[in-house]
Amino acid sequence: MKKFIYVIPVMAIGLLTLVGCTNPQSTTGNSATTETTSATQGSFDDLVTVVSGTRVDVEAGKFEQAQQEFDKFENAWFKVEDGVKTKSSQAYNAIEDAAIQVKGALKAKDKAKALEGLGTIDTNIATVSKG
Repeated sequence: MKKFIYVIPVMAIGLLTLVGCTNPQSTTGNSATTETTSATQGSFDDLVTVVSGTRVDVEAGKFEQAQQEFDKFENAWFKVEDGVKTKSSQAYNAIEDAAIQVKGALKAKDKAKALEGLGTIDTNIATVSKG
């Protein structure tokens, strides 16, 4: 009977060890992080593309086309805004404020204000997407 008492704890430790070795998070954790980082970078690229396309239209004085292009901003921003806010609330607020500025400037056909806002968005996206 004494030997049986020692076998139970040894078996319990062995079972716990086996359960720990088959933890699915340990095998997929790194790839999930890589996929999230890639998806986020792709979303930043989408945002940069929208800002760049809007800038081209503004510089050409095509405010209606610039508004149509900048309408895509919200969708692209939605994909990264939580991550931006987590990394830098200052950059987040700057981008939010600049987006409002750009929308108003496009409606008013104010080239200088639109370009200023787009520049602010670009600068802050570059800062946050690198870190």
